[in-house]
Amino acid sequence: MATAKQITTIDNEEGQRLSVVGDTYRILISGKETEEKYAVIDMLVPPGGGPGPHAHKDMQEMFYVVDGEIEFKMESGPYTATKGSFITIPLGGEVHSFKNKSDTVAHLLCTVIPAGLDAFFQEIGKPVAAGTFLSPPELGPEELEQLKATAEKYGQKLYPPDFLDE
Repeated sequence: MATAKQITTIDNEEGQRLSVVGDTYRILISGKETEEKYAVIDMLVPPGGGPGPHAHKDMQEMFYVVDGEIEFKMESGPYTATKGSFITIPLGGEVHSFKNKSDTVAHLLCTVIPAGLDAFFQEIGKPVAAGTFLSPPELGPEELEQLKATAEKYGQKLYPPDFLDE
């Protein structure tokens, strides 16, 4: 990363890549680099990938779909996002999830204000090389409780997989 005064540049090879729930996330800029004001995460979501229902009441989360198609589920209803779509999850903690139901990798750019989601991903994710996808981890009752506790540490609440089903 090269910086000059207030300008930061990040090239395609920079940023920590992590496997999280079977997706590959690249931390473009972390809260540590922004005084915890925001973080930006580049997300590659393989077919079938995406996080389960969750909420974070003190964090605004925004997604821009760079490529592909993602189905968002929210308390207010479903939304199919395609290339060029923008989704914002406002402060307040609305439960949401997303899933790639297509047969190609979806590419999202996620911004969170304030930062924190990036640190959560750094704690639970596994480092991976560019273009690598790991299978989602199998979680037993103890691992699931640990994941919930770690999520709560970062201001998130996790919900059962069927929470947003009609």
